[in-house]
Amino acid sequence: MSSGKRAIAAVRRAVQEAARRDGLFPPGETVVVGVSGGPDSLCLLDVLRDLAPELGIALHVAHLHHGLRGPEADADAAFVARLAAAWGLPCTIGQEDVRTLAAREGLSLEEAARQARYTFLAGVAEAVGSRTIAVAHQADDQVETVLMHLVRGSGLAGLRGMRPRMRLTEFHGLLRRPPPDLWLVRPLLGVWRREIEAYLQAKGLTPRFDRSNIDQTLFRNRLRHEVLPFLERLNPRLRAVWWRMAEVLAADYAFLEQTLQQVWPTVVAVEEPDRIVFDLGRWSALPLSLRRMALREAAFRLAHRLRDLGFAHVEEAIRLAADRMTGGQATWPEGLVVAVAYEGLIVARAEAVWPEPDLPLLQGPLALRPGETPWPDGRWAVIWEELPRWDPQRLAHADPWTLYLDPGAAEGGLALRPRRAGDRFHPAGMPGPVRLKTFMINQKIPRVWRDRWPLLVSGRDEILWVVGVRPAAPALPAPAAAPVWRIAIRRAGS
Repeated sequence: MSSGKRAIAAVRRAVQEAARRDGLFPPGETVVVGVSGGPDSLCLLDVLRDLAPELGIALHVAHLHHGLRGPEADADAAFVARLAAAWGLPCTIGQEDVRTLAAREGLSLEEAARQARYTFLAGVAEAVGSRTIAVAHQADDQVETVLMHLVRGSGLAGLRGMRPRMRLTEFHGLLRRPPPDLWLVRPLLGVWRREIEAYLQAKGLTPRFDRSNIDQTLFRNRLRHEVLPFLERLNPRLRAVWWRMAEVLAADYAFLEQTLQQVWPTVVAVEEPDRIVFDLGRWSALPLSLRRMALREAAFRLAHRLRDLGFAHVEEAIRLAADRMTGGQATWPEGLVVAVAYEGLIVARAEAVWPEPDLPLLQGPLALRPGETPWPDGRWAVIWEELPRWDPQRLAHADPWTLYLDPGAAEGGLALRPRRAGDRFHPAGMPGPVRLKTFMINQKIPRVWRDRWPLLVSGRDEILWVVGVRPAAPALPAPAAAPVWRIAIRRAGS
């Protein structure tokens, strides 16, 4: 077999093996292929075109003009359109002003181009009814990605490099959220750049040349042209070693992900679109690696991206949780907040950390009268009625929102009000008065609700009842008392 045939066969085998091993292409699928016109994407499109009948797939070519390189970019788009037409493939050409996008979103040109490209590919897939997007990252790209993450600082998630198949919803950096069943695949991840060049030469295919690939002001290019060649002087087999390392770490990380998914239902007490609450005790019992992963997973489920969530953010949350500092909060990127509750660790959008409870909270004082007094918001009512006969057994069956009150303790009338600085309270069952603040903390009333928690007070401003929690000792009727007042808080109209 000639060297050209061997080069073609090697790339074909690599793609066939990746497709089989990683389940890249569901039969009958229309695959959107991202084609820039460069060597890698030209190789990918050609080999998929050859293998399409065997794989049972159809292809749709997609190319995004980034608006950055003037006539050269125009020529790239025209090249891809002509190629698709010559090969009888449907094609979508899009255009994005990446420079304007970068300024608007506060991104580097590299990152803005990346986000624009994948958002465009997702849009094309939606338009043509595809669930699979194929891109042309290859083995050298994988090594460069691992190095890039190593230089910037990363855990296993970054050092495993790119994955051959992933949901696009897991992709960190899209301008809008894609459908949950859209997949990104990388069939060339096991093929080296030299093998791609040999394949194109054997096929007689001439790719476009992108000058930005040699622009060493770009971070990835400096790694490619300066750092990697230097490191290869220390270990000539560095690329192969790091590629294998990424494969090993990917398998290790997959095990951790699987473990996290198994324990997730046991440690998550509440999961809502804007708020996830961990059971603090169960979450704290996890190994440190799973605690970190759980926090990052919560952030991703809420914000759909993790790009700006760093090690320091996660460690601050872990410290807050370890201190059990109830009410303590940490601010995270993407408008997220981490907060410690009495028995929970909350990750939520800022406005949803402490959702408005379905409770009768007060903003200001409310004077009461016998009969029914409506709550200021109209959702609740206070029922004040007199019982001519008193059965102490009622106390054993009273609900938290009902108080049986000795009228003698209510000198000067009754009112509800929020707490005030310096309030003291003699809870029933305790030997004497305590600070109201201390009592509320011990009763685990969340701090954000304490300033609006209703207190029943007498005309002398003596606290008779921390509503729904505990009556004051002097308020309880004696066994032979008559009459007795019943104060109940109910939903309006009930």
